[in-house]
Amino acid sequence: MGRPVWAGNLSFGLVSLPVGLYTATDSHTIHFHQLQRGTSDRIRNRRVNERTGDEVRLDDIVKGYDAGGEYVLVEPKELDEIAPGRSRSLEITGFVDLDDVDPIFFDRTYYLGPRGKGFEKVYSLLEQALAKSGKAGIATFVMRQHEYLVALKAENGLLTLHTLHWADEIRDPDKEIDKLPGKAKASDKELQMAEQLIEALTMKWDPAEFHDTFQEKVAALIEAKRSGETVEKAEPAAEPTGVVDLMEALRASVERAGSPKATGGKATASGKTAAAKRPAAKKRIHSEPKEDLSGLSKADLYKKAAAAGISGRSHMNREDLVKALSSSRK
Repeated sequence: MGRPVWAGNLSFGLVSLPVGLYTATDSHTIHFHQLQRGTSDRIRNRRVNERTGDEVRLDDIVKGYDAGGEYVLVEPKELDEIAPGRSRSLEITGFVDLDDVDPIFFDRTYYLGPRGKGFEKVYSLLEQALAKSGKAGIATFVMRQHEYLVALKAENGLLTLHTLHWADEIRDPDKEIDKLPGKAKASDKELQMAEQLIEALTMKWDPAEFHDTFQEKVAALIEAKRSGETVEKAEPAAEPTGVVDLMEALRASVERAGSPKATGGKATASGKTAAAKRPAAKKRIHSEPKEDLSGLSKADLYKKAAAAGISGRSHMNREDLVKALSSSRK
């Protein structure tokens, strides 16, 4: 069971509810240690006084703001003292339509759960009201000496909290990107062909069908180097499509999207396939000696899960990978 990263009171109007904030996402990134080349010696990061070269304890470190010629020193507890109560308060300022919040503002996602007995009804009431209205509660709160702008949403029977970027954190694309298209206009034929390509490649959204192939390749690289083998290098990136070749590239893309070879089934006039209508061929099951998965690392388990085609593996922890692999072999 996870532990909350923040706990406090959620309030809307005169209604108050004790809640806990829980991390909603995880990372399956393979982590490396830093070693000195040619040795097995770990490289450590230390907090060092740049004048004396001596290592400094964390308790002896204070925050300093460079005010030009001098530092203004601020103790960590002073930051807590200037936000009395707010570090434990999540007060909804108002409610907005979800469609009014541009996706660029969304940052991280957390689960919000009730804390203590007797508050389930209040929690459920707010969740149901948000779900029915299609609105999100906008609030600010302080966590770990930072103030956050957040949106409170109802999703699949629970409350979720999404941290938002502040308005002045959103960069102006006109200042960040050189040579924006501006008034460049595609021809009617090019636009029609591009729409056909989008239609031919339209699919049903299923996040479990996608996984981090780069992490799989990293795991394969580690296994190959440990076994003294080599791995195949990835194909180079495709060359940019020139304006002269644009129409031909679009036409070829539409034909490829509608071909049996590209889609794994018989192409139809709309570019879709009939592969899904045919029952999958039964695979012959070969008995294999049982392998002890308990001693394998998460990277090795993930590699085996990828080879077994286990969906949703990118969201699994080590225990989940062991269970999924064991079930797939029965």
